[in-house]
Formats: sequence, structure tokens, C-alpha cells
Amino acid sequence: MTLANSCSGGSPSTFIPNTDHDQQAMLDAIGVADFEDLVADVPEAYRHPTLDLPPAAHEMSLASEMAALASTNYIPGDYACFLGSGAYRHYIPAVARKVANRGEFMTSYTPYQPEVAQGSLQVAFEFQTMVSHLMGLEVANAGMYDGPTAFAEAALMAARITKRNKVVALDTVDERNIEVLRSYSHYQGIEIVRASSADLTVPNDAACVMVQSPNVYGVIEDMGAVSDAAHAQGALAVASVNPMSLGMFKSPGECDIDIATGEGQSIGVPLGFGGPYVGLFTCKDSYKRQMPGRIVGKTTDTNGETGYVLTLQTREQHIRRERATSNICTSTQLIALMVAAYLATLGKQGLRETAELCYQKAHYAASQINALPGYSLVSDGTFFNEFAVSCPKSSQSILDALIQRKIIGGADVSNRVPNGIVFALTEQNTRAEIDRLIEALDEIGSMS
Repeated sequence: MTLANSCSGGSPSTFIPNTDHDQQAMLDAIGVADFEDLVADVPEAYRHPTLDLPPAAHEMSLASEMAALASTNYIPGDYACFLGSGAYRHYIPAVARKVANRGEFMTSYTPYQPEVAQGSLQVAFEFQTMVSHLMGLEVANAGMYDGPTAFAEAALMAARITKRNKVVALDTVDERNIEVLRSYSHYQGIEIVRASSADLTVPNDAACVMVQSPNVYGVIEDMGAVSDAAHAQGALAVASVNPMSLGMFKSPGECDIDIATGEGQSIGVPLGFGGPYVGLFTCKDSYKRQMPGRIVGKTTDTNGETGYVLTLQTREQHIRRERATSNICTSTQLIALMVAAYLATLGKQGLRETAELCYQKAHYAASQINALPGYSLVSDGTFFNEFAVSCPKSSQSILDALIQRKIIGGADVSNRVPNGIVFALTEQNTRAEIDRLIEALDEIGSMS
């Protein structure tokens, strides 16, 4: 039995060994005789269950078994990949990866003591600055869990600001974002209303209108129109954006969005089996004290030297619980470092060039697929690097057939579009891969 030395903001760090005498002293202090008394409420049959485990294996055979399991994965690179819908395969320059893997950063944790955490704090400050510029809004925090939870936190923030409890979300928002929003708002007394993006009507008791751009079909939404409609009813405008698209398209700030969020994965974070990622969260300056999470500030110390500190921490473990804006506590600073290193490496021009490559390759692929018999684009709206296609056969049968040809197809959206698939392209997709996809789709579509 050991005691874990755990920080309040995350997982346990070092395990501290203790003697039998230490353990007995602790048991005496809480008034129990032995460890079994601590688990007396757990039925005995479940305290030490029999586990059906295979025989122990030595390291070499175990490594072979793990390699065999890994070989069953469909890996981008080995397979041509056109799957996106929230997670994208972008090239991360070697220098950005090198910076993010330095030991000083890999071992960093929540910087409660600024005098020994200036490096981590500066990274957070630089991350905030870059995200703020990218989103076109005055204030950014040091990061959220991921994009969907940032989106949900934005709704709670809007409800606090407006003192209203109705959230309007466009019907073109990815349902996974809505599911997280439901989880966050269920016990907050907040009502979620879905609205048509084609004919938006905002009730006069709405806290905010929530839009996703590019939307679930890959189409760029008119965030300015959403903002105007929301503000006309005294509501806030909230947007979730793909930050890579901002290398080409207007930022949320330029569209008068009040709170903008996003998933940071596309700007410097590898796919990594779905995480960990980092949520982007920005807002207008007038709303910053209702922002969840942390904000790192830059100042000058008594010696005139630049210093970085945690300026605002509106989470429940730092202030009175009833005044807290959120209970987010896990640090995402390592992932934020990846984003900062990536953006610093690319710069404005590099980000724009990458976005343009994504755009051009997606539009080439879309035009070729749209010309195939039985295939058609779902929308004629402006899109960035994703587009929805209605197919001549069931979505799953086409995706299965593509896998047989070593092609990872797009996302199945047949729940929204008959036989619908959303294909995503990035700068990583070569002309040969795209032409191979088009040839495969033509062949699959013509098969009886």
C-alpha cells in the first residue's frame, strides 16, 4: 500500500513508499483496524475478482504481439487518407517537433510557482498571443481540454453573461459538439434549441447563437450574418472554427463574433489515436472575466525584468466555488506548446500557403468526384478542405471497398445525407493519391 502524492489539478506524480508502521499510524488516525475495514462497503466478491489474464510473457514475445496488433491498424501514409471531420493529417515541421519534445517542456506541469516556471508560463503567453491574432479577438486563454468542450464552455459563459438559459445551435453543427454541449448544460438548467442555418430565427430570450465553420458538411458559414441575427435579440454570437481555415478566410473577430473556440489539433498536433488535443478559447475583452480556464499575463518584476504570471484563474479550485466560471483543471500546456511551435515555425505566410494547398486540393478532388456518374456534391456553398458527397451506393459499402484498395475514405454522414460521405484533404494528399481515390470511386460506383 502506498500513498500517491497528487496535485489537485491532474494525475498523481511521484509515489511515496511507506512502512508498515506508517500505514498503521494512518489507520489508527482515522479509527480503523486494517485496510479491509476501508473497503468494507464493497461486497467481498468484488474486492479481489479473478482476472482472466493470459500467461506472463517475456519482453521479446510481448513486443512481437504488440507489433502484430499494431499491424491491423489502417495507417495514413501506408493508406491514402481522406478522413477528417475534426482531426486532420497535416505535416508538422521537424523543428516544431524538436522544440515540443525538449525535456524541459515534457516534464512541465501546472505553473503554480511562477518563480520556477517562467518557461512554461512564457509558452502559454505566446500560445495565447498567437491564438488571439488567429481568431481576431482580444483575449485568449491558456487552453481547454479540446474543441468540443471549449464549445460547450462558451455556451455556459454566454448564459452567465446574458442571464439567459436558452442556447440556439445551428443544425449544421457537428452532432458530437452538441452531445458534449448537452453533457455540460444538462444540470445547468440550459435549454438547447436547434435552428435552421438557411432560415435563422433567434428567440428574444436566447443567450447565444452557436455556429460551426466550416460546418459538418465542410461549408464555410456566414458568421457575420449569424452575429447580426444574435445581436439583434441581445444574444451573443459563438463560433467554433477550424483554425487552419483562418489562413484563408475571415476570422471570427472580423465577423463580430463574441466568443470563438476551436480544436487546436490541425495546427501542430499529430493525430495520436484521438488525443490529447487542446481547445482554443477566445473572446472580446469586455467578457474576459467570465472566461473559463487560465490566462497568463506578462509583467515586469522589481528588477525591471520581464516576468510571466497566472493573471486570471476563474476556476473553482482557486476562488470561491460559487464565483467560479468552470471546473476545468487539467493542464494542456504541452499540447499548447506544440501549437505555438508550429505557428511560430510556419508564420503568417506559411499558414496561408498551407491553407491554400488544402483548399486547392479539396476543390480539385471535389470537381473530379462530382463529374463521376452517380456522385454529386451535397452543397454548392463555399468550402475549405472538406466536402460532402452523395454516393450511388451505401456509404459504408463504399468505405469498405475503398479500404480494400488501401484508401481510408471519408466520414459516413448517411444519417444526414442519403449515402453521404464527407471527404477531407490536406497538403499531405498527393495528386497521385487523389487520382487513385477518384479512379476507385468510379470503379466502385459502376460495380453491380
